[in-house]
Amino acid sequence: MPENQRPSSPEPIADEYELSTCKVTVLGRIEASSNGALLVELEEGGLGIYKPESLERPLWDFSAGLYRRERASYLLARQLGLDFIPPIVIRNDLPFGRGSLQSFIDADFNRHYFDLFEEPDLQESFIEIAAFDMVANNADRKAGHILIDRERHLWGIDNALCFHYEPKLRTVIWEFGGASISESLLVAMAGAADSLDPEFRELLSDRERRTLVHRLRVLCSMGTLMDLDVDERPYPWPLV
Repeated sequence: MPENQRPSSPEPIADEYELSTCKVTVLGRIEASSNGALLVELEEGGLGIYKPESLERPLWDFSAGLYRRERASYLLARQLGLDFIPPIVIRNDLPFGRGSLQSFIDADFNRHYFDLFEEPDLQESFIEIAAFDMVANNADRKAGHILIDRERHLWGIDNALCFHYEPKLRTVIWEFGGASISESLLVAMAGAADSLDPEFRELLSDRERRTLVHRLRVLCSMGTLMDLDVDERPYPWPLV
């Protein structure tokens, strides 16, 4: 669906219960999505983003079922006390089959990370998102994957390319390299390293879970965000 035809949602974002139980009506395909994301209307009002496995584009390095990684990203953010990934569930009963259903964020879609990172009131939120991406090994944090809503709350969307056991960090958020991670987030990361959410056992492989725990412990020991390594290829493409 073209950007200028996407309806805005005046409703509060749907929680996990509503996403798990509501009926949905498919409104159209989001053209900018490379993996068949569909805009849907939720039964009780508001909108959602449905990403069926059947419409995924095959990738050489990530196995099919990217919707599981979207759910895992949400679970990790929630366990770390971070409120920047919209609620997301896995459904098996939607029109195009099994996939993820996520709350739609009514954001200013003309703005993205490169417009926002210098604004003082948002910088702590960017440090938190960058810390998440480093431990989740996010291979695709584009500028356009950062949204800001009417209350100036930041949201991170399109989190499917996370948790690979090989180093694949690709992000545009490098301006905060060396920044201190808050004590509360470090405590939460240490707790997650000791005991991950049980649902990860169904969503990620043993090797992916082990390397996630290793990354959590490394960042905890550092206490700061990693710096840009100019010898690597640390940026996604396209950038936005």
